[in-house]
Amino acid sequence: MNNLSTETETATKESTVADPDMGLIDAVYARHSVRGFLDKEVPEDVLNRLFEIAQQAPSNCNVQPWKAYIASGELKERLKKQMVENVTTGVKSNPDYEYQSDFENEYRVKQVECAVALYTKMGIGRGDKEGRMRASLRNFEYFDAPYIAFIGMDPKFGVPVALDVGMWAQTLMLTMVAFGLHSCPMGTMRNYPDLVREAFDIQDGTKILFGISFGYEDVAVPANETRTTRDDISANVFFRSN
Repeated sequence: MNNLSTETETATKESTVADPDMGLIDAVYARHSVRGFLDKEVPEDVLNRLFEIAQQAPSNCNVQPWKAYIASGELKERLKKQMVENVTTGVKSNPDYEYQSDFENEYRVKQVECAVALYTKMGIGRGDKEGRMRASLRNFEYFDAPYIAFIGMDPKFGVPVALDVGMWAQTLMLTMVAFGLHSCPMGTMRNYPDLVREAFDIQDGTKILFGISFGYEDVAVPANETRTTRDDISANVFFRSN
């Protein structure tokens, strides 16, 4: 996508799409990770508007470090085939950034609870290794989404700037909800970054952080019924005045 104006007023004037009435709070509560999409394209003007709005996300010194590469159609199918083949043939992943997933104690409990909630909806039992492998492979099929966005940033940046990219991604996903779309943020999309750079002819060394599959939700997919709980704010938020 081309770089778009960072001025909200300018972006609004250029848009030909009527913005939805959904409020921010409703979008926050309605957002959930979708793992099954309809084979339905998003109108081009809506796509452009989604990214125009997301461009308003904050960033350190307004550097706007995010890079988004969106694949659809034949390119998406080619990337999907390559990634699935890599996984099924045992090609080792080579992410640009090391991923630490050593969840322990209460974090491990939450991880297990999340997996149980998802696999229960999918009808996958604890000992069903084949079913779990199939569920894992669905990531690399983008859950049949018509679009997969690979999100990256300049290799000179580190964790602090990656936080800015995360804020942009959340802005994008909430905007999608307001427009009747849904998404799934996917850490697995960092596994084979060289395929992404080749597909998009990326010459500037951009590193891939994660991906977002998106489109219109297929409510008939059992996995999409999955809902996870959130802790009371007392577990994460600490107020003090002296």
